[in-house]
Amino acid sequence: MGTEQRSELKMWGIILGIGLLLVVLGAVFGLPLIEQFIVSLEPGVDIKTAATWSFGVTVVMFVLFAIVAGDGLLGEIQFMLGGFFLFFAIITLLIAWVF
Repeated sequence: MGTEQRSELKMWGIILGIGLLLVVLGAVFGLPLIEQFIVSLEPGVDIKTAATWSFGVTVVMFVLFAIVAGDGLLGEIQFMLGGFFLFFAIITLLIAWVF
């Protein structure tokens, strides 16, 4: 095994370790949040609560879209705004309908 292969193997080991650490931390901190989410939806969701959850989901998704698109936040803002409001309306109605 050459030194180049060892350094590449070491890099993959570090990446795998960091990924595993993130999964464990996500499980430790995420499970109580999921439990609170389920309890908050227990009696049913009205349109006001659905709009709150929908706004959060929409903001997170569009920030993710903007990061992945590169210059999407500034270059394609007119399309992102239209998509934001359409996505927000659809997700609000779906959450209120399903829950």
